[in-house]
Amino acid sequence: MAKPSQATWGGRFSAGPADLMLAFSESVSFDQRLAPFDIQGSKAHAAMLAHVGIITVKERDAIRTGLDAILAEIEAGNFMWDTKLEDVHMNIEQALTKNVPAAARLHTARSRNDQVATDMRLFFKYACSVIGEKIAAAQRAILAVAEANADVLVPGYTHLQRAQPVYLAHHLFAYLEMLQRDRARFVEVGAHANWCPLGAGAIAGTTLPIDREFAATQLGFVDAKGRPQVTQNSMDAVADRDVFIEFASACALFGVHLSRIAEDLILWMSAEFKFVELPDAFCTGSSLMPQKKNPDSCELMRGKSARLQGNLHTLLTLAKGLPLTYNRDLQEDKPPVFDSFDQSAMCADVLAGTIAGMTVNRTRCAEAVSDPALLATDLADYLVNKGVPFREAHHAVGAVVKIAEKLSVKLNNLPLEEVQSVHRAFGADWVHVFDLEHAMAKRTGTGMPGKAQTKKQFARWKKLLAE
Repeated sequence: MAKPSQATWGGRFSAGPADLMLAFSESVSFDQRLAPFDIQGSKAHAAMLAHVGIITVKERDAIRTGLDAILAEIEAGNFMWDTKLEDVHMNIEQALTKNVPAAARLHTARSRNDQVATDMRLFFKYACSVIGEKIAAAQRAILAVAEANADVLVPGYTHLQRAQPVYLAHHLFAYLEMLQRDRARFVEVGAHANWCPLGAGAIAGTTLPIDREFAATQLGFVDAKGRPQVTQNSMDAVADRDVFIEFASACALFGVHLSRIAEDLILWMSAEFKFVELPDAFCTGSSLMPQKKNPDSCELMRGKSARLQGNLHTLLTLAKGLPLTYNRDLQEDKPPVFDSFDQSAMCADVLAGTIAGMTVNRTRCAEAVSDPALLATDLADYLVNKGVPFREAHHAVGAVVKIAEKLSVKLNNLPLEEVQSVHRAFGADWVHVFDLEHAMAKRTGTGMPGKAQTKKQFARWKKLLAE
C-alpha cells in the first residue's frame, strides 16, 4: 500500500513509496557512517550561507549548535535512524528541523548530489590518511624483524626454486618497497579527493550568490598554500566516481601485496621450510588434528585480496555505462569503498601483528643457505673475471653442476680435475667462490643484498619510517 508523500521530495507526488520500495532503496543502513562528514559539510554550508547573507549569523549558530547535538547523540549510539527518510542526509536534516527552525533553510543552494559528493571526498581524505598510517605501522614491524635478524642469510627464490643467497633483511626490505608504493598511492588518492564539489547542486549549480571558495576553505579543501580547491564543472562534480575507483584500486593493489607477503610467510612456516614461526595469537588449530598450527592470518589476508579486487570490479562495472550526471545506480558506490576501507585497515593491523610476533629459525635458515648451488652464478662470474665470455661461462658452470648431481656430491666438493675437465679457466682458487661472507661482500651495487648496501637500506628505512 502506498504511503503518504515523502516529506523531503514529495511535493510532486500524491502518494509515498511502497514499503518494498522503501526497503529496496534505503541507504541509511550503510551510509550512516558518513554522519560526521555530513555534519561537517552542513556546518560549512551554513557558514557560507551566513557569509553571503542568505541566512543570519544567529541562524548559522543555531544550526551549528543543533548539528553538534545530533553528532553527540550519534556518537553515543542514541540516534534513531529512520529508513523511511532514505539516507544519512535526510535523517540528520529532519532531526535538526525538529529542534532548530532555521534548519529549514539549510538545504538552500545545495542538492543531495553535491552534498554526498562532498561527504565522500571528506571520507576519502580521512580513509587514505588512516590506511597510510596503518601501513606505516606494519612497515615498522617488518623493519624491527629485519634489525633483529640483520645477519641472517636465506635462499632467494625464483620459480620457487633456490636461486641466490640474500640477507633476510633484504627480502624484508622488498616488502617495505611494496608497502611504500601503497602508501604513496593512498597519498595520491587523498590529493585527488581534495577538491570541493559543494555548490555544484544537482547538475547546474544555483542562481543564488553562494561562495564556493569560502565553503571549500571551511572544509579544508585547500592546496599546500592554503588556497581553496573547488571542482570546475558542476556536472562532472556530481557524476565523477574516479576517486571511488582509485581508492578501491589502491586497496586492491595493497591486497595483492598483502597476499604475496602472506604466501611467503605461509611457505616459510611450513615444515618443509621452517624458516619462521608465526605467533600463536595469529594462528589457529585443527578441529581434528591436534598437532596442527595453521597460519590463518596469512591465509585470510590472501583471501581478502580477492575481496578487494571484487570491490574494484564492482565500481568499474557500476560506472561504465552511466550517462551524465547522477543516476540512482550510484547509491551502490558506497558499500564497496566502505568495505575496501574496513578490510584494508584491518589487514594492515593483522600484518603488523603477525610480523611483530614472528620469530626466525636461524638454524634452518643457515642450513638452507649453505647449499653451494646458490653460488653457481658467482662461479660463472669467477670465469668472466678470467676473461671467459658470460655465455660460455654459464654453459661451463651448468656442466659442472650436472657432474656434481651425477656424482651425488655438493658442488664445492668436486675435485679440481673434474671442473678443469669442463673448462681450463678453472683454477685452484675456484672453491673460494663458495665463501658466503665473501660472496655477499662483493654485492656492492645500489639495491643489491650485500652487507654495505643492506646497512644503507637500514638507515634509509629508519629515516623514511620516522617521518
